[in-house]
Amino acid sequence: MGSSPVPKKLQAILQKEMVREFLAEFMSTYVMMVFGLGSVAHMVLGNNLYGSYLGVNLGFGFGVTMGVHVAGNISGAHMNAAVTFANCALRRLPWKKFPVYVLGQFLGSFMAAGTIYGLFYMAIQQFSGGHLTVTGPTATAGIFATYLPGYMTLWCGFLNEVVLTGMLQLCLCAITDKENNAALPGTQALVIGILVVIIGVSLGMNTGYAINPSRDLPPRFFTFLAGWGKEVFSNKWWWVPIVAPLLGAYLGGVIYVVFISTPRKRQRLENSEDHRITVLPKANLGTSSSLAPPSATPTPPLGGSMPLEHF
Repeated sequence: MGSSPVPKKLQAILQKEMVREFLAEFMSTYVMMVFGLGSVAHMVLGNNLYGSYLGVNLGFGFGVTMGVHVAGNISGAHMNAAVTFANCALRRLPWKKFPVYVLGQFLGSFMAAGTIYGLFYMAIQQFSGGHLTVTGPTATAGIFATYLPGYMTLWCGFLNEVVLTGMLQLCLCAITDKENNAALPGTQALVIGILVVIIGVSLGMNTGYAINPSRDLPPRFFTFLAGWGKEVFSNKWWWVPIVAPLLGAYLGGVIYVVFISTPRKRQRLENSEDHRITVLPKANLGTSSSLAPPSATPTPPLGGSMPLEHF
C-alpha cells in the first residue's frame, strides 16, 4: 500500500527558499511579539504588581533574542519591515524578497496579537469593565499598538521614531559586520536583544519606540477588528510607526556605510598597495650566479584581501 504523495509535495514546497524565509519571518516575529505584547499586558493589566516599564523593555528585547534563535540562519530574522527595507535599499537583500519577508512579519505579528488577546481576554474585560477603549484610565488598546502621549507633537514623535530606528539599524550593521568589531559567533542574538532593551530604557518614553512597522500596524489592525473600533486609526499618529522607521532604518544604514564601512574599505585598499610583495623565481644554481628578473605578478596584499560585504 503506497504512501500518500501529499506529504512529499508539502515537503517539497516547504524546502523552497522563499517559503522557508516566509515561514522563518512569520515564526520569529510571532515569538518576539508574543513575549513583547505579553509584557505590555502585564504592565497595563497587573496594577503594578506583575509588570513594569522595565519589564516591557526586557520582554521585547529578549523576545527579539528568541526570535533570532528561531530563524536567524534561515532568513536573518529581521522581524522588522524597516530593517528589511534598509537591507533591500542597501543591496544586501534582493527587492523580490521584500514582500515575502514583510508578509511573514505582518501575519506573525497579527497572530501574536490574537494570541495575547485570547490569553488575557478575561483580564482585559475585568480591567476595562467590558468597554474596549483607546484613551482614558481603563484604556487597553495600548497593549497592542503605540499611541502618542499628550505632551508630544506629531512631528516631534515622527523625528523621535526616525532617530530611534536609525540607531537600531546603525548598531545592527556594527553587530553583524565581520570586517569590524562584530559580536562574537553565537552571541549575536543576545547582543541584538540587549540593543533593543537599551533603546527602550534610554529613549523609549516619548513614543513607545515602535521602531518597526511590523510591530505596530498588524496589532493595531487586530484591535480594529476585535472591538476597539475605528478609533485606533482615527488619531493622526497611526501612520508614523509605518513611515518613520522606514526612513530611519535607511538613514542609519547609509550613515554606517559612509562613515564606517567606506572609509575603512578605502584605507584597506591603500594599505594593500603599500604592502605588496614581489616574489622572485628560483635561481638556476647550476648555470648562473645571478638571479633571474623579478616576477611581474605580485602576491595578494598582506592582512587579508576579502572584499567588504555590502550594507
